[in-house]
Amino acid sequence: MIAFYPQIKSAHVLLILLSGGLFALRGLLVLLGQRWAMHAALRYLSYSIDSALLTAAMMLLVILKLNPFLTPWLACKLVLLVLYVIFGSFALKRGATARGRRFAYIAALLCFATMYGIARAHHPLGWLVLL
Repeated sequence: MIAFYPQIKSAHVLLILLSGGLFALRGLLVLLGQRWAMHAALRYLSYSIDSALLTAAMMLLVILKLNPFLTPWLACKLVLLVLYVIFGSFALKRGATARGRRFAYIAALLCFATMYGIARAHHPLGWLVLL
């Protein structure tokens, strides 16, 4: 499987950008009161992208023989991923007020940016270690 590492990593990065971009778009549409942000086609597209992203991530873990619970930067990303999903859920549908949805949307985007920085730096401090 190591022979496919470059292709899997490229797919993983592309799927990250698609997933984050689609969430950012849908969240913005929800904040603007656009009901079609929750259209079934967009939801299923999001599920498909996220499923492929998770598959690529698991394949990379196997190829690189990494344990996310023993690798500090991966452990941080996992914690942030859980927070991202929770905040994203509140931003898109579970937020009781517009203010709560706005807060959750911003928090989810911050989680996403932090995860991206951690992944680029391979360090729990993410973007800060690059300064």
